[in-house]
Amino acid sequence: MPSEVLSAAPAATARPGAPARHLIEVVGVEKIFGDVATGHRALEAINILIEEKEFFTLLGPSGCGKTTLLRMIAGFEHPTTGEIWLQGKDVASLPPRERPVNMVFQNYALFPHLTVSQNVAFGLEMLRWKKADITARVQETLSLVKLAHFANRKPAQLSGGQQQRVALARALAPRPQVLLLDEPLSALDLKLRKEMQFELKRLQRETGITFILVTHDQEEALAMSDRIAVMNTGRVQQIGTPEEIYDHPTNRFVADFIGEANLIPGESLGRRADAIIAVRPEKIEIARPGVTPRISGVVDVATFLGSDTLMEITIPGGRLRARIRGAAKLPQGTEVGLVWETEAERELLD
Repeated sequence: MPSEVLSAAPAATARPGAPARHLIEVVGVEKIFGDVATGHRALEAINILIEEKEFFTLLGPSGCGKTTLLRMIAGFEHPTTGEIWLQGKDVASLPPRERPVNMVFQNYALFPHLTVSQNVAFGLEMLRWKKADITARVQETLSLVKLAHFANRKPAQLSGGQQQRVALARALAPRPQVLLLDEPLSALDLKLRKEMQFELKRLQRETGITFILVTHDQEEALAMSDRIAVMNTGRVQQIGTPEEIYDHPTNRFVADFIGEANLIPGESLGRRADAIIAVRPEKIEIARPGVTPRISGVVDVATFLGSDTLMEITIPGGRLRARIRGAAKLPQGTEVGLVWETEAERELLD
C-alpha cells in the first residue's frame, strides 16, 4: 500500500484556554494490546512535546515502543489512555485521513505499475487537487528531492536510494504539517544511508516541515536530530539535544545505549558503592609523569586506528576503553594511569 495521504483535521476538539505553544503534545499516553488487565503494555506514561519545524527522533532498541508511538501520532493506533494534541486540537480518536500528517514506511510502498510522477501525484489526486496544480507540485517536489529527470521511470528502474526519494516526494507533496518516518533508511547500504541522512536533514530544513523519525541507530539519531527521545521498555528515558543526550545521560541505559560509554563502579574511584560513573572513551587520557591519575590499570589490547589508539584496560572492579589521540601502541601488560576532566564524567544511580 502507498504511504497514507492525510488532510486537515476540522473535526478535532480544540484545547480549552490559551493557544497551544507546541505543535504536538503527547500527554500521559499508554497503550495496551489485548486485555487491559493482562495484555501487553507497549507504552507507559508517555509525555512528549514537539515543536514546529523540529527534527525530532524516537530512538531505542527493538520492542521499546517507538514505532507504536509513531503509529499513534499517525492515527493507525489509538491510545488506551492519554491524549495526543496537534496544534491545540485533540486528535487521539481521529482516523489517519483527518490528521495533517503523512508517513513514510520502511519498504517505500511505491506502486510498481506507475511512473515516478504518477506515484507522487497519487495522493494529490485523492485529495482532489486541480490537474494543473498537481502537475506543478509534482515537478516542484521531484526537484526538491533531485529526481526531476527520473519522472517517467518506473520504481523497478530506480536504485534503493532513488526509490526512497520518490517515497519522500510523495509524502511531501500534499504539504503536511508533520512528516513521520519509520526507519526509512534501514534497507539501504551504509554509504547510501549516510548520504540519505544528509538529504533528510536538508529536506527538513528547506521545507520547514516537522519531521519525526523512528530509528534504532544511535549515530543516525545524533547526526540528524534537533532533539531525541530515548526509549526503552515502553517508557521515555530521556529527551534532549544530541549533545545533552551524549554528554549528560540521565541514567545507565542512556549512557550505555548512546555511543560508547565506560561504566565504572563508584567505589573504584572512591565514590559511593551504589554509584556508577560514566565516562566516554575519547575523554580519557594517559596521565603524564607527575600527574595523579583518577584510576590506574593494565593494558590488555591496544589497537592503532590512525589518528587514535583504542585501548582495552583492566581496572579495579572492571574494564574500560580509552580512545587516546595520537598515542603510541602500548604492549599488553603495560601499567598506565588514566585521567579525565571532572566535567567529562556523569554519576548515575541506576
